[in-house]
Amino acid sequence: MTPRSPLQRLRTVLDDAVLNVTGGERPKAAPTLERPKQAAHGDYATNAAMLLPKIVGAAPPMIAERLSVALTEYLGDDLESIETAGPGFLNLRLSDRWLAGALADVLAAGGAYGGGGATTPEAVHLEFVSNNPTGPVHIGGARGAAFGSSLANLLTFHGHRVHREYYVNDHGNQVELFGQSLQARARGEEPPEEGYQGGYVAEVAARIPDAATRPVAEVATEGIALMVAAQKASLETFRTTFDRWFSENALHQPRGEDVSEVQEAFDVLAEQGRTFEQEGALFLRTTDLGDDKDRVLVRSDGRATYFASDVAYHHAKRTRGYDRVINVLGADHHGYVARIEAAFEALGGTREQIELLITQFVNLFDGGERVKMSKRAGEFVALDDLVEDIGVDAARWYLLARSHDTTIDLDLAEAREQSAENPVYYVQYAHARIRSILARAEAGETTTADPGDGAVAPSERELSLALLAWPDEVAEAADRRAPHRIATYALSLARGYSAFYRDCPVLAAGLPDDVRARRLDVCRATATVLASALAILGVDAPDRMDREDAVEA
Repeated sequence: MTPRSPLQRLRTVLDDAVLNVTGGERPKAAPTLERPKQAAHGDYATNAAMLLPKIVGAAPPMIAERLSVALTEYLGDDLESIETAGPGFLNLRLSDRWLAGALADVLAAGGAYGGGGATTPEAVHLEFVSNNPTGPVHIGGARGAAFGSSLANLLTFHGHRVHREYYVNDHGNQVELFGQSLQARARGEEPPEEGYQGGYVAEVAARIPDAATRPVAEVATEGIALMVAAQKASLETFRTTFDRWFSENALHQPRGEDVSEVQEAFDVLAEQGRTFEQEGALFLRTTDLGDDKDRVLVRSDGRATYFASDVAYHHAKRTRGYDRVINVLGADHHGYVARIEAAFEALGGTREQIELLITQFVNLFDGGERVKMSKRAGEFVALDDLVEDIGVDAARWYLLARSHDTTIDLDLAEAREQSAENPVYYVQYAHARIRSILARAEAGETTTADPGDGAVAPSERELSLALLAWPDEVAEAADRRAPHRIATYALSLARGYSAFYRDCPVLAAGLPDDVRARRLDVCRATATVLASALAILGVDAPDRMDREDAVEA
């Protein structure tokens, strides 16, 4: 069981004080315990007094005074001051002793600090990327890869069990068109008008023996296998891996003596009265479940639709026993949400079990000028090109720095910078700087910096309090499916460390041993949390960087 964080224990003390004042009755809403906007107002503020007038029969300011007495008694020397503000807020300032004890808990937890906080751990099926196997992973797939893999890391760190899956769309008309395109290139001809035009098609065709003369279905099968292998390699370089690559085509194949998974799903829907035939086609009654029209499963000519595969795939997901199914879809899939939710419910699932998250577009700029084409792919920007240009760390950071449901304008010129203007470099440099200081402290190095009076500086307190907020940040980001909050937190923490580094020399000669030890503890805790945050984002946390020889402490 994950130990409670310092803030969780402080919330328990607040809860005890509330029960003391109310005689054991809890308010309908839990009291908040948050950082005030201004540091001068204390370390934490609570609205507890304003939740209790009906229970206590008194005005909030009077209740706040009673809570102050109870909190002072419970916290003792851990409380430096407490005061009432505004209509009944209570502002608490904790003592340096409490802060030191809280920091010791952070260090004791190590890399596990902030993790394992899920109240109800779930088995989660997470499908993401699912780039068509007829081309390289493009910039839209890159965003899905960064978001999906980071979300998986985040949910796992929070305590859930995550199965990562890639859905390979290797069935249907697009596969035949890809085979025709490959064969055309192998013959030195142009692909069909609706086929695939990118320069990569000729490269793939050249790797297939006798592609110009073999049956197109065979050429398509080999071409798809080559493209999937290339996608796997690209994604692995991008630190994105999967527990399973699921074939759409397998859904349509009979399993031994059994029917296919597509037919199995159709049978389930028919048993529940969810399907009907009209003019020779088979429909699913999705309008009964919130969709704007009923959806075709099988056309009148007997060909299954893409939606039929989606239905069968979600039947397979549902029957594998996951508590939650999360799909990460591209920006052009808004129209899929209602029908997939309806199909999942028609198959026997519930709306609470499935989430469909839409990632928005990525616009690339280079020094303010729009980037329109890839040097390799011809008509789109490929993940490989992005990584080659700015590196994995910068690519992942910039694709994760904003919420998945907002459009990103990614400036390649900024992403290439190795300066404070580049946020990922800034955060990584903060981690490397701390590791350098710790190594130098271990070696017994000192500097001539002014050691100061050894008191806990405001920047040291602010940094320590920011570290204590990490478990809450993880929980909020996980619950909101928001890895971008981790990036925002990491950047803020790095900035906080820069202020601490400026104000609190760690290696200064003449620094009292207890002060040096305290400041080194702050360094260790900050490095640990930065490393955890970067790991969630899939970004490297280096111990050294190119400018490390310029670091002074």
